[in-house]
Amino acid sequence: MKILIACDSFKGSLGANEVCRAIENGIKTELPDVRTVCFPLADGGEGTVESFY
Repeated sequence: MKILIACDSFKGSLGANEVCRAIENGIKTELPDVRTVCFPLADGGEGTVESFY
């Protein structure tokens, strides 16, 4: 199974990359054999440039 993790930032607390990684860590804790793909998103505001990295 492959899970796509596509998240925007949590304004004032976590950037989109951090949100994706936190969700990925939770999934991997419960389902270690699952493949995950992180795809940070942005709505054009703060964090847009960060989501490209």
